[in-house]
Amino acid sequence: MNEKLKVSAIMLGVTDVARAKKFYAEGLGCEIAQDHGDYVKCDLGDGSSSLVLYRWEAAAQDAGVPAEGSGFRGCSYHFVADSRETVDEVIRAAVAAGGAVVKEAAAVEWGGYSGYFSDPDGHLWKVATAA
Repeated sequence: MNEKLKVSAIMLGVTDVARAKKFYAEGLGCEIAQDHGDYVKCDLGDGSSSLVLYRWEAAAQDAGVPAEGSGFRGCSYHFVADSRETVDEVIRAAVAAGGAVVKEAAAVEWGGYSGYFSDPDGHLWKVATAA
């Protein structure tokens, strides 16, 4: 693998996006970078990952896993790669290290390319291009 794995965004599946946005923005002072109703991105400052708040069911659907039970745990780690090739390379490296493909990488409706893998404990990682 040519590029080091890094956490570009931390996504939290939440039951009430408006309540979570109020908590993080007003309660903890996070700056809202994007607000699309069921998807809110918060900037946490220089050198930090972004925090994404996404409706629980939509986040589970994005990963291709059930919203109930052990499929979706309310959180996934995101790595934004520079290319489709890097997305594929990272997922291959994860599988080679003992992870599992959760959702095959593919072109997505918003113009990017993404897929999901889980680590050996089932924690979800999304690897995607920015566009």
